[in-house]
Amino acid sequence: MMNVFLLVGKVKEVPVVSTTAKGNNIAHMIVEADRNFRNEDGSLSSDLFKVTLWKGIADECAAICGEGSLVAIRGRLKSDVYTRNDREYYNNEIIAEQVKFLDGRRNRTEG
Repeated sequence: MMNVFLLVGKVKEVPVVSTTAKGNNIAHMIVEADRNFRNEDGSLSSDLFKVTLWKGIADECAAICGEGSLVAIRGRLKSDVYTRNDREYYNNEIIAEQVKFLDGRRNRTEG
């Protein structure tokens, strides 16, 4: 089995680093990616993805990424299931394992 997620898009929400209770740096950013097909009016829609960044990747993305930065992210998809009012809900997020800055900035290859 394999859980690999690849995303190329523009940063919509710049990551801000915080520290967990165990002392690890963590940040979240929102990345916008266009869909591969046009709407009825001929325009391209896009999707927003929540990306979780850990340790060195979090620090580097917070230092380098600006709104509109073009990034490629390789990681895995994390899925959580929770129940509220007797109904199951699913929450998905991307855990980044590698981030490449596609607009000519330094690239991070490990966490």
